[in-house]
Amino acid sequence: MAIRVVRLGSPRTPGEGLRLGTVRRPPRGVPKAEHASRDFYDVWLPDLAPSESLVKQGLGAVDDLAWRRFVKRYRAEMKRPEATRLLALLAALSHQTNLSVGCYCADEARCHRSVLKALLEECGASLV
Repeated sequence: MAIRVVRLGSPRTPGEGLRLGTVRRPPRGVPKAEHASRDFYDVWLPDLAPSESLVKQGLGAVDDLAWRRFVKRYRAEMKRPEATRLLALLAALSHQTNLSVGCYCADEARCHRSVLKALLEECGASLV
């Protein structure tokens, strides 16, 4: 049992479990009824996504300094009580069932999901 970090819209892997979309907005042009069948997500969980202004900052982070600023701000946002509770819940669930969390970004290294993965690990989650 574990959490897998994925790119939303990518083909699902066997045993991936429930796919959670940790994104600010649903995929453009995709009807809600098709989010799961088109491999985006089964459940939308925007409370683990960066705020709208922070998403813009992350997408515009062209160098390591800008990326580190984004990471610091995202980690601060994830200290909100609702985010902390969700991280703890996912960490606990990871020991009971398979889950996946993800975002649309092509490069995981410059995506909030890389930071989310570290946060889940810090909460004791079992990760793939």
